[in-house]
Amino acid sequence: MKKDREEDRGFILEWLREENTERLRDLWRAADRTRRECVGEAVHLRALVEISNTCVRQCAYCGLRAGNAGLERYRMNREEILRCVRDSEALGIGTVVLQGAEDFGLSREWIADIVRQIKQETSMAVTLSLGERTIHELETWRDAGADRYFLRFETSDPDLYKRIHPPRRTRPISRIRLLQRLKNLGYETGSGVMIGIPGQSYTSLANDILLFRQLDLDMIGVGPWLPNPATPMGALRDMFPDCPDQVPNTEDMAYKVIALTRIHCPEANIPSTTALATLNAENGYERGLNRGANVIMPNCTPAGYRRKYEIYPKKVLLSHPKSNVEGICLRIASLGRQIGRGQGQRIRHEKCEKRYATLPMSTRGAA
Repeated sequence: MKKDREEDRGFILEWLREENTERLRDLWRAADRTRRECVGEAVHLRALVEISNTCVRQCAYCGLRAGNAGLERYRMNREEILRCVRDSEALGIGTVVLQGAEDFGLSREWIADIVRQIKQETSMAVTLSLGERTIHELETWRDAGADRYFLRFETSDPDLYKRIHPPRRTRPISRIRLLQRLKNLGYETGSGVMIGIPGQSYTSLANDILLFRQLDLDMIGVGPWLPNPATPMGALRDMFPDCPDQVPNTEDMAYKVIALTRIHCPEANIPSTTALATLNAENGYERGLNRGANVIMPNCTPAGYRRKYEIYPKKVLLSHPKSNVEGICLRIASLGRQIGRGQGQRIRHEKCEKRYATLPMSTRGAA
């Protein structure tokens, strides 16, 4: 087992360091082939509704951090959220993602009531992404009908994690253990990392990808770190120790991680992210989809709130949700792919588990 893990890590590290364009085409083809055989041609849409930018945390990389006094705070009300959900279902989207900062004004029963109403009124799956919450809250929301929970562990390196996440006032929570508890509660569970945060080494990033597989994640979101000058990490990067093996936060590195994640987690739902579209508005979505991704998350937050959910600056602020979704559908069709129907949950395939075993052992350039 240990030998297999070391071989997998070596495979991942070689590809993360690869710069040869021709060889990288082999990686893109391997990831795309794995995606096609294990999750098919459908691209699933998830309606993203950013319900609150109020936060109690002081994470060093995030523009929503409590210490950002220049950010106008908001919390959507119940009817605003439900209107977004209904509009998203009318556009043919099968999943809504209720995402918020770590806002304890989003109380246990308030969220539970909204989840219940969504499940009563629509056929949509509900994904929650509300940060580190208590087991009691997570149990209540699961009982109310929430299908999925997304919580990034950000990095598997404990020292780096401590540098970018100042201690909580309450007892620290292990996000890894919390993800395991979420699975035990019956949630489809998602997580992910930032790529290129100061202090992230290639070995650390390779370990992140191995951890995705170890956790048997159903959803995996990866994207480049985009510095925000309103944060300590964005404004004072020299506060963070130099890393001699620093991973760059480039577009190509993000594609490598998407591709390697697909190869190692063949059944997972993997988005082509807004951060990629921010770096490359012309065809960032398409490149992600051609290199292993099978999900896009149109932002269905009301425009007035969308501008205030600024984790990083220059976030792509697309048009009205209807025209945004229509444009995304055209871009997907241009690739010869189709929009997924239904809720787009993870489907397990024995063939994917079997064929995975041959992929990490391939030599570089022949994946």
